[in-house]
Amino acid sequence: MRKGLFGTDGMRGQVNLFPMLPEIALRLGLAVGQMFRNGSRRHRVVIGKDTRLSGYVFETALTSGFCSAGMDVYLVGPMPTPAISFLTRNMRADVGVVISASHNPFMDNGIKLFDSQGFKLDDIIEDQISEMVLSADTEWDYPQPEAVGKAARIADSLGRYLVFLKNTIPSDMTLDGVKVVLDCAHGATYKVAPLLFEELGAKVEEIGTDPDGLNINRKCGSLYPELMAHRVLECGADIGLALDGDGDRLIVTDERGNVLDGDQIMAICAQDMMENHALPGNTLVATVMSNMSLEIFMRERSGRLLRTPVGDRHVVEAMRREGAIFGGEQSGHLIFLNRCTTGDGILAALQLLKIMREKGKPLSELATLLTPFPQVLVNVHVERKIAFDQSQPVVRAVRQAEKKLGSRGRVLLRYSGTEPVARVMVEGEQQEVVKELAEDLADLLRVHLR
Repeated sequence: MRKGLFGTDGMRGQVNLFPMLPEIALRLGLAVGQMFRNGSRRHRVVIGKDTRLSGYVFETALTSGFCSAGMDVYLVGPMPTPAISFLTRNMRADVGVVISASHNPFMDNGIKLFDSQGFKLDDIIEDQISEMVLSADTEWDYPQPEAVGKAARIADSLGRYLVFLKNTIPSDMTLDGVKVVLDCAHGATYKVAPLLFEELGAKVEEIGTDPDGLNINRKCGSLYPELMAHRVLECGADIGLALDGDGDRLIVTDERGNVLDGDQIMAICAQDMMENHALPGNTLVATVMSNMSLEIFMRERSGRLLRTPVGDRHVVEAMRREGAIFGGEQSGHLIFLNRCTTGDGILAALQLLKIMREKGKPLSELATLLTPFPQVLVNVHVERKIAFDQSQPVVRAVRQAEKKLGSRGRVLLRYSGTEPVARVMVEGEQQEVVKELAEDLADLLRVHLR
């Protein structure tokens, strides 16, 4: 387990509790600014956020830290995480910062960092930054008074991102005649997503586009797709699109109200890319959480599924290492690396709509490509985190479960990177067997990890 400020997806926690304190954010700005400031030229950082009330606190604290370190700050306000990744490259900035706790409720917040190419920072660099922030002995290399940074707002950031998104689909493609239910989770996409789909010609039914600082992700968005599904049936839409608070993940509903997760969307997109010889090595990258049916799906088409640890940053790292261009997570992070350096829910929705238009098929028909195996996930609160293979009762129980599931099932135990939680995942072809095994393993962990 990593120690310090950063977990699997940046720094995150409840506002005004460690590490989400304004003084930590200020020191973070100082540390990152000092690390990425080199030479005599002016250096730039782009800072964006979602719609949480506490965004003002951390935006101000980070800005102070960066300016004190001699970096110019460009503020874009509420914008999706992938937009900040894009704008960091577009603005030729040295660093990009997103203030967001993604799908978490409003009382949480977080900070993610991007390098000049729009990729999340390596663990090693984050650990070095964490050490600088947390150490009382850190000596800050303050610049001379005339060399401190200044802050400004980018007025056309939304327009730049809109143009980028439109350029990911054919220039002659429109969404005329398409009815879309769009749930923005009262989050960072509440302006840009409806505007994009309307400009492309779609009729948009909006949900979650009225943020008040406190309602982000509240019973809406990608964690609550049933709201979107109900509206799709109610208004006869062709598709439902649900984004999360920072806009980097997508969950979809077909015209019949059936919810599709990231695995099913990946299957549709991967199939289309393989048909068009546009998937290098026929390789799809996904995490250990992706359904076993996706692995079988790729194997049956002479492709392969490359698995990584949980977290979209691990997916991206594997894609770059393997030369792959498409990957994602079951939770809805979908990464088209030839177009964007991180998960982008709006971009993924456009690619899916493009396939529907080109094939002239409803989403319900495309979705028949993949039928997920029953999968049960149980979260267990733990008092301590020890390697699972150090507990013989746990090892024996997992072996027995795997034997019962056979070759078309599996067991996965892992710890949350940000919470005192162990996650038990079991999947196989029989729902009742999977549920029973998952509950038994969860009960065992409750006893041995107290």
